[in-house]
Amino acid sequence: MSFAVPAASYDRFMGVYSAKLAPKLADLAGVAAGQRVLDVGCGPGALAAELVSRLGAASVTAVDPSETFVEAARERLAGVRVERAPAERLPFPDDSFDAAIAQLVVHFMADPIAGLGEMARVTRTGCVVAACVWDHAGGQGPLAAFWDAGRILDPDVDDESGFAGAREGHLGELLETAGLSDVEETALTVGVEYASFEDWWAPFTLGVGPAGAFTARLDDAQRAELEELCRARLPASPFTITARAWAARGRA
Repeated sequence: MSFAVPAASYDRFMGVYSAKLAPKLADLAGVAAGQRVLDVGCGPGALAAELVSRLGAASVTAVDPSETFVEAARERLAGVRVERAPAERLPFPDDSFDAAIAQLVVHFMADPIAGLGEMARVTRTGCVVAACVWDHAGGQGPLAAFWDAGRILDPDVDDESGFAGAREGHLGELLETAGLSDVEETALTVGVEYASFEDWWAPFTLGVGPAGAFTARLDDAQRAELEELCRARLPASPFTITARAWAARGRA
């Protein structure tokens, strides 16, 4: 999945969740002063910004395959080394970091086992590799109402529920298959408030991720129908979307 979209579009769509999820994932990874940490699939920089607040810019490195996201992260995170690279081919020597973290990335890796294996390779022996993925399969991710509506329009739509790590227990299985030891799993929950349905709906029209791509493929009548189906599934305004992510950590 390509994210060749403006960083501001991602910020409005998933960034509002990423910023709240980042501290919880950093806690799970045991991020602490004195460490050097790698953010894999950094996007525009939500997790990296949290890491900078804990470690300082010089101790944080980030990678992402999207050119627009790399540019945005470099602009936003002065002093952080940001490289354009996929998780499956990290441009760093073995044992370079004290932790490697992938926030909302594993399910978009072309080869999740290879990506997690690369994260383990560049992490020092005994140190932590951690990741999280939305609970799309359990219907508790932030896009649940959208995909419920989308399946009415197209029962065969790829609603992300089959993506890597999106079901309970699968992320831990992936870490173990990639060679991580002492794997532990948990769930992380965040809530995002919306002043109106329009505030919630508008980001889906920006072309971000699978949901944005699905919306963009519809004609005007179908898009209007999707909008109304979504509206019927959400509470009266203002409302809060509570989203759960499966998370796991292991040791290299």
